[in-house]
Amino acid sequence: MTRKITVTDTILRDAHQSLLATRMRTEDMLPICDKLDKVGYWSLEVWGGATFDACVRFLKEDPWERLRQLRTALPNTRLQMLLRGQNLLGYRHYSDDVVRAFVAKAAESGIDVFRIFDAMNDVRNLQVAIEAVKASGKHAQGTIAYTTSPVHTVAAFVAQGKAMQAMGIDSIAIKDMAGLLTPYATAELVKALKAEIDLPVFIHSHDTAGLGSMCQLKAIEAGADHIDTAISSFAWGTSHPGTESMVAALKGSEYDTGLDLSLIQEIGMYFHAVRKKYHQFESEFTAVDTRVQVNQVPGGMISNLANQLKEQGALNRMNEVLAEIPRVREDLGFPPLVTPTSQIVGTQAFFNVLAGERYKTITNEVKLYLQGGYGQAPGKVNEQLRKQAIGSEEVIDVRPADLLKPEMDKLRGQIGELAKSEEDVLTFAMFPDIGRKFLEEREAGTLQPEVLLPIPDGSGVAAVGGAGVPTEFIIDVHGESYRVDITGVGVKGEGKRHFYLSIDGMPEEVVFEALNDYVAGGTGSKRRSASAPGDVSTSMPGNIVDVLVKEGDTVKAGQAVLITEAMKMETEVQAPIAGTVKAVHVAKGDRVNPGEVLIEVEA
Repeated sequence: MTRKITVTDTILRDAHQSLLATRMRTEDMLPICDKLDKVGYWSLEVWGGATFDACVRFLKEDPWERLRQLRTALPNTRLQMLLRGQNLLGYRHYSDDVVRAFVAKAAESGIDVFRIFDAMNDVRNLQVAIEAVKASGKHAQGTIAYTTSPVHTVAAFVAQGKAMQAMGIDSIAIKDMAGLLTPYATAELVKALKAEIDLPVFIHSHDTAGLGSMCQLKAIEAGADHIDTAISSFAWGTSHPGTESMVAALKGSEYDTGLDLSLIQEIGMYFHAVRKKYHQFESEFTAVDTRVQVNQVPGGMISNLANQLKEQGALNRMNEVLAEIPRVREDLGFPPLVTPTSQIVGTQAFFNVLAGERYKTITNEVKLYLQGGYGQAPGKVNEQLRKQAIGSEEVIDVRPADLLKPEMDKLRGQIGELAKSEEDVLTFAMFPDIGRKFLEEREAGTLQPEVLLPIPDGSGVAAVGGAGVPTEFIIDVHGESYRVDITGVGVKGEGKRHFYLSIDGMPEEVVFEALNDYVAGGTGSKRRSASAPGDVSTSMPGNIVDVLVKEGDTVKAGQAVLITEAMKMETEVQAPIAGTVKAVHVAKGDRVNPGEVLIEVEA
């Protein structure tokens, strides 16, 4: 008896999210679409996850326009997206009318399959999204966010599957975002689901622990119907098992996919060349790493985390952060590490490491989580931490969105004439600050994607020139002497310079970001260093999201006076003493650094 296995390729979404921080541009997708469309994939994953964020923040592309272009270029293939349930594509819960509006527009623009998950596996947060997908006539796929912990059992996952089936889903996906599945655990879970639930089972497994292809094979043997893979040039490590490898492994068996291996290999060679274009976003943390079985950090998270740490100048502390993540996760009741909980846990872990004191700074998202704002935690949370974070505030025990009033009209009013369509309103809804900035820049005709560095060709780059500018140095550090040659320079991004160095003959690349302006004859610093008891500063480099006080205001000790954003998470900065606000040195949007005086409070 033959049982054809169907395949979804993740090359246009999760594969480059896992390896290149979601940086692939539409211009590199469209030329190969004709061949992708001929393969016979069950679907292509093209949207969701960090797509929106990367498009408007870095690529300066309209994600809706990307979807429409891909729909036109792929007329014969289902297009699939990842949807975070009530969170949609953002980091908070949206009102039900926003969820329905978003799903309707996504379906209208070209999405056929909605893979719907909740970071807490709280099925209450899936209900409205599933209803909206069914109303649009599209495929609703209920998702189990797979993880391991004392509270995550096969029985619990089967119960979740049954609850989603009762909501009307068309299929079930096991989403192993971190590569935690092992072959025999996979077989056990698939058998249990197939025994109790009469729906197709899809396997989405990352290869972070080097077990992905074995898990998929055991899943197929246990009754799974479908696998997610990535074209080989964007496969393995924190990405997915290679498409060509799995097609070849099943060829001639009862599970033969029927896909054209030679055509897929042509596509693989195309993306092999494309990947080189994005070399600056490659990270050393995207290869097979068995530590994931302990730290549980998923592929998409680790490449983004590495990139964010790099931007903060703290990449050398990655191992400390990876060790802290499981401790924070336990404190929060073992949430699966998938967006947004992966970002919530990862960022809090980084704050804990950087500050040298656990929970000295608690992000607003962690506070909201502990209050029940994301749904019910899978396990028991640390009550001491909850008290520290939210004090005597009431814990939410209903579906969080039940507390939200309709938002669409309000959002339309807030964005006003910048929005030329309902899609623009929804982009603003997902990411208010960067969405507004994107729409403003589009209006002004100033959209500029981040700079892509030239592909290294071994010949170096143009020499740094300029009369009187030295490019060769001897540097003494801790009693050791090094010869440093500056061999080239380029632009890394806004406010950043990229230098090519040779240190004792070894090539290196470094990025410099100026933290202040040069002032002749002065100290060169825009803001003085905090020293007085009432000086407000931050322990983390970031951006000012909001200034909550003005000069002359009276404040209490511990009162929030600023909100900063770092690594996509917001944090309140409190007044260190009670008194009067003497001076405010920052405004919304300003970049700030640790130790700078941002606000002065006088007792």
